[in-house]
Amino acid sequence: MSIKLTTLPNGLRIITDHVSSVDSVALGVWADVGTRDEDRAHNGVAHMVEHMMFKGTRRRDAIRIAEEVEDVGGQMNAWTSREMTAYHIHLLRQDMPLALDILADLMLNSTLPEEEIKRERQVILQEIGMTNDTPDDLVFDHYQAAAYPEQALGDPILGRAEVVATVPRDVMADYIKRFYTPTRLVVSAAGNVDHDDFTKRVQDLFGNMPRGGEPDHIPARYVGGDKREEKALEQSHVVLGFQGISRHDPDYYSSVALSILFGGGMSSRLFQEVREKRGLAYSVFSFHSAYQDDGQFAVYAGTGPENLQELIPVLCDEIKKVVSTVEPDELARAKAQMRAGLLMGRESMMTRASQQAKQLVSFDTVLDVNEKLEKIEAVTIKDVEAMARRIFRGRPTLAALGPVKNLEDYDSIAKKLAA
Repeated sequence: MSIKLTTLPNGLRIITDHVSSVDSVALGVWADVGTRDEDRAHNGVAHMVEHMMFKGTRRRDAIRIAEEVEDVGGQMNAWTSREMTAYHIHLLRQDMPLALDILADLMLNSTLPEEEIKRERQVILQEIGMTNDTPDDLVFDHYQAAAYPEQALGDPILGRAEVVATVPRDVMADYIKRFYTPTRLVVSAAGNVDHDDFTKRVQDLFGNMPRGGEPDHIPARYVGGDKREEKALEQSHVVLGFQGISRHDPDYYSSVALSILFGGGMSSRLFQEVREKRGLAYSVFSFHSAYQDDGQFAVYAGTGPENLQELIPVLCDEIKKVVSTVEPDELARAKAQMRAGLLMGRESMMTRASQQAKQLVSFDTVLDVNEKLEKIEAVTIKDVEAMARRIFRGRPTLAALGPVKNLEDYDSIAKKLAA
C-alpha cells in the first residue's frame, strides 16, 4: 500500500499516497467541521469562514494568494459541507512546498480584514440568490430542513441571508479558534510526493499549533415531515426521502448498491419506469447521504404540475416493490458501477487526496482498495432487500417546490408507502 500516515504530537494527522508515475501533487487541509457544528444563530459562518480564509493573511493579501498558485500553473479551491471543510491545491510536484506554505498561511495567519468581509458578504448573498433562483437546488434545502428541523444539520450550508448579512468578524474569529485545531485537521497529499519530506515540512509549519479540543458533533435527530413552497415555475420539484444509515453502519455498501440500482443511472428502476416508460420526468434519481451518526435515502423528480398526481403513486409503488424484487443482473450492474467508480476515481490525484482525508476523519484509518472491493463483492440480494425494508419502513420526508397544488397531502402519501 502506497499510503503512509504520521500523527504529530499536537494531534494533527499527515497522510500521503505516493504515485511515482505522475508529475503533480494534490494536497490540502481537511477540517472535521461543517454546518452541523454551527450555532444556529450564526448559520452560514462555516461557509463564510471558508471564503474569508482566502482574503488575506499576515503575509499575503487576497490577490497574492491567488497569483502565487496560478503563477506556477496550479489550481486552488475550497468547499464546505455539513460535516467537513476542505482547502486544496493541485500543482506540479516541484511546487509542493509553495502550496504547503500557502495552506499553512491560510490556516494560521488569516486576518479576516473588515473591508474584505463587507465585500465577501455581498458575494455570498449573490451565491444564496443563485440557489434561490435554482429550484432543483433549493428543494434540497427544503428537504434537509424538513428531515432535521430546529437543528444545525437541517440548516442551509450557504447560510440564511439575514445572518450572512450581519454576522460579525469576532464570530468568525471565534469559530476558527474553536474548530480549526490540530485534532480536527488532516493534511493530505497524493501524487509524486515523498512522505518523510512532506511530513517534515508540515511539522515545521503546523507543529506549534495548540492541540485544542477533541471533535464532538452535535447528535443528529431525524424527524421527517412535509415542507412545500408554492412558486410560479414551469416544473414541480419533489424530494421524497427517509432516514438512512451512517457511514459507520456495517451494511453501508448495501445502501450504496440500493441507491444505484434504484435510481443511480439510465438503467435504474426509476429512470426506466418514470422517464423511459411513462415520460413523467426528465430528471429522476435516488441518492443516499451518510453522516457520522445518521443518514438519509431519497428520491428526486422534476415534472410538469399536470403529472404530479400520476408521478407520486408511481414513486410509491417502486419503493414498495424494491424491498422484495431485486434481480441478480441489476445487483451485478450496481456492483460493477461501484467497482468502476472506486478504481477510476484513483486515477485522479485530487480524488485520492480527498478520499484518504475523509476516511481518516471518519474512521481514524484508511481502508485498502482491496478491502473496499471485498466489501462490494460481499453484498447480496438479501442484503439489499433487507436494507430497502429497513429504510422504507420509516417516517418519510417530503419537500416540494413550484406549482404543487396538485400534490396530494403528506398523510395520504405516507399511507400509500405503508400499505
